[in-house]
This record gives sequence, structure tokens and C-alpha cells, in this order.
Amino acid sequence: MKKRVLIAGLFHETHTFLEGTTSLRDFYITRGDDMLAAKGDSSPLGGVLELADEYGWEVLPTIDYRAQPSATVEDEVFESFWSDFQVQFAKVAAASRSAVAEMPGPAPGIVDTAIERSTDSLTSPTSSAHDSAAAPLVDAVYLVLHGAMTTQTIQDVEGELLQRIRSLPGLAEVPLFGVFDLHANFTPRMAELSNCLVSYRENPHTDAREAGCIAARLLQRCLSTGECPRQQIHITPVVWPPTGTATANQPMKVLEQQAREYESKTSVWSVNVVAGFAFADTQHTGVSFVGCGTDDEAVQSYLQDLAGIAQRDRELGNVTDPPLSEVMPKLSGFHEGLTVLVEPSDNIGGGAPGDGTGLLRALLEYEVSNSAACIADPEAVRKAEAAGIGSKVTLSIGGKGSRIDAGPVELEVEVIALNDGRFELEDKQSHLASMCGDHFDMGRCAIVRHQGITILLTSIKTPPFDLGQWRSQGIEPSQLSVIAVKAAVAHRRAYDPIAARMFWVDTPGPCSSNLKTFPYKHIRRPIYPLDE
Repeated sequence: MKKRVLIAGLFHETHTFLEGTTSLRDFYITRGDDMLAAKGDSSPLGGVLELADEYGWEVLPTIDYRAQPSATVEDEVFESFWSDFQVQFAKVAAASRSAVAEMPGPAPGIVDTAIERSTDSLTSPTSSAHDSAAAPLVDAVYLVLHGAMTTQTIQDVEGELLQRIRSLPGLAEVPLFGVFDLHANFTPRMAELSNCLVSYRENPHTDAREAGCIAARLLQRCLSTGECPRQQIHITPVVWPPTGTATANQPMKVLEQQAREYESKTSVWSVNVVAGFAFADTQHTGVSFVGCGTDDEAVQSYLQDLAGIAQRDRELGNVTDPPLSEVMPKLSGFHEGLTVLVEPSDNIGGGAPGDGTGLLRALLEYEVSNSAACIADPEAVRKAEAAGIGSKVTLSIGGKGSRIDAGPVELEVEVIALNDGRFELEDKQSHLASMCGDHFDMGRCAIVRHQGITILLTSIKTPPFDLGQWRSQGIEPSQLSVIAVKAAVAHRRAYDPIAARMFWVDTPGPCSSNLKTFPYKHIRRPIYPLDE
């Protein structure tokens, strides 16, 4: 018989220091069989669905919620997700009852009991279902997660989700596998309630799809052999800013290399280096190591070794960025090739609004010609559209999304182009592909120009992880002298091949690499570098 695998996705990286909240309307939601459309695309879900065909699984798609990194998620979002999940699970249970009804014996009555429990759980999501008499409705559960989602009242959303799933009839003991982002804040509850969650191994996340496939292969191993791993976790007293978590640099490089060596051991199924997400203020924020296997003592030993390396090299991950006043004067000395200026404090991939004006102001002050910047500002787009192509108009650009920023820049610009902002990713293995698959929608866009500075105004903040963002707008980034990007590390996959040089700069913004500037309340203490 085909193995029946229940699949769901819940993906959000939550920046708890941002103003406002992330609501249900900010999420892209796919329900039931509509999830199958992702098969073969560049996302982790797409890879899992493709392998499911190869393994002959009967895929039971439930619900997928995903949104860009942003502020604290409203409680309503998680409860809506859970309600949707239960509705889809009830359909699975009903289908099982229908199938079993044709079989002889008492099985239908057993399934009826499971259905009743499933219905009860719609109003009591934490009710227990640990009754060995209940017939298994599925053979396994597979989840596509981020691992750093936080709501108004739940710090550990993924742990809460796992606990609720385990409470449903027939799901208390089934193998539970999945994939998650290496910027997760992994918790002991997540480790205890799942069998094997596999993280991305690269930052930028060029391997997100492959990580999803690794987890699927391990699940197939479990289903075909009957051997099911257990999960261990080791949390360190270290937290790094995103700029310190590039896997091409130390300390992440050596940690990933060592993890892969441990992963080759017979009793070990996977070893995850979890860099953490510093901008989520939770009890378990920070660097951790998670492994699964059949030898608990060996796995825990390997995790302790990795934790020792992380603490030994902790200063290497505590990156600081130079001020604009140090970097900008250097630009006049470069006459050939593209200079990329990286602004981690307004890192869209870390949840920032993408409308910070720090770098734009510097480009204006230093009169940097043949340069470009991208600002998320739907209001400015609308005003540019009202003015029309070829018109000159004064716009109030950016500076609206964070109180840390200096505020909008008032600028007279010429409107060069207007369009819908949709583009196909040029790099199907990019960090952006791990979030959205093969396509992205920037919303209505306007290209405006002030003297030698070109500004791409978007209605939807767009992580600078794919050059299609520019080329779809008729701009060839490799021909610019200077380009400003709002990122920390993930942009490098796109920009390294075309950049002659790259400088990180410190500007006012909510994703600063200086973690001591954030008012942490919940993170465990002491922790480096907050308590050196």
C-alpha cells in the first residue's frame, strides 16, 4: 500500500522589535490540493512533492501559510492556520473512513472514533488523543517550517504547532519529519515533538529545496525500514546578527564542515547548525545545534562538540559594520566595475520595511552618479503614476516604515518607467526561491531618476536576492557604478558575480548588526555578545 503522508507549511521569520503587526492579509495561503501546484518548483515544498511521486507516497496536502519576514504575527493568523489545518485533517479522516467502510471487520468503528476526536479537536485544539485503539489515519507528517515565528502571545509557534499536531487522533506517534530555515530559534519542545527536522545548510539559502529533499529522503528511509530516529538539541549562550551567519565565512563555515562529518556516522541521520534569528526576542533566541539519529548519546556528544566550536569562535560571528562616513569617500577612487553598498540595518530578508533612507541620503550627499537604489514605497509609486512617464514630480520617498530612520527624502525626480512589478527569478536556487518558488511580485513599480541616481520604487518590499528584480524593469545592474542593496548576506548569490567590490555600511534601521542596541526582554541571560 502507498504510504500516506500529511503535508503542511507554516513559514514566517518574525522580527519582534518592529513596530506594528503582521496580519492574515500579509500571508499567501494555499489550501488542500492547490498546494500540489508547487511540485517541481524551486521551493522546499516543490522538491518534497516531486520526491513523493518517486517514492509512491499518497500525498495528503492540508494548508500552507507563508509571508515575508516582518513584525510580530497577530494571534489570529496562527489560529486561522490551525483551524484550516484541522478542517483539512478532518477531510483526510473522512476519506479514510470511506475507504475502510468497504473492508470487512470492525475497522470502520475504530475510524469513526478517530473522526469524532478530530471533530472534537476543532473546538479543543489541545485535547489528548493518545489512545492506542485509534487506527492510524496517516503514516507520517511532513512540515515545511521557518522556525522563528512568533505571535502576540506565543513565542514558540512551531513548538506549539507540533504539540497541537501530536494531540490529534492518530498523530501522536507517527513519524514527523520536515525542513526549516537555518535562522530558526530552535526550542527543546520542537526537538521533543518531532523525529527529524532538517535545516538549510547554506546561507545564502541556495540549498533550501535540497534540504527539503534531504528530509524527504530520510522520511522514506524511516517508512521503508521501520527505523525511526530521535532528536536531540544543544542550545548555546551565543547569539549572532545575520551578517555573521554566512556559511562561506567563519564561524559558520567550520561548523557546517564539522556537522557534515558527524552526519556521516552510522547512527546519525542529520546534524543541523542552527544560526538563530537575533531579531526575535524569545527565550531560545540564538545559536543551537540539532541532530537526529538512533544513538542518543553519540548525537548529543557531537552537538556538544559543535557548541564548543561556536563558543570558541563566537567573536567571529559578531560582525560590526563601518559608518557611511568611512566608506563613502572611498567611492571616488573607483573608476571601473560595480561597487555594491550593503545596508544590513534595512535588511528586507530580516524583516525590515525596505524603505530606509540612510544609503539614499549618502548617494545624494556624495553625488554618486550612475548609481541605483530600491525603496519600498507604494505611496510614492502612486504619485509617480499620477504624474506619468516623462513628468517631473516632487516625491516624499521612503522613511515611513521605521521610527529609527531619518524619515522621508523630499526629492524632485523624473518618472522614467511604470509597470506591474512581476518577474520570474533568474536563479531558481536563490535565497528568494526558497521563500517564494519561481516568481515574485513587487507590486506596481516606478522607475524615477534624480540627476545620476536611479530609484526603483516598489509597492511590495522585495529582497534583493535576484537580479531579475532590476532587469525586469529595464535596468542592467552590471552597468551601474554603484548599487545600494538592503540585505545582510543573502544578496551575495546574485551580486558577487557582477560586483568588483562590496562594502557593508551601518545606517539607522531595525536590523543593525549591533545587537546591543536592541531592548531585549525575553532572551536568556547571560548570552554573548549582550553580556561579554
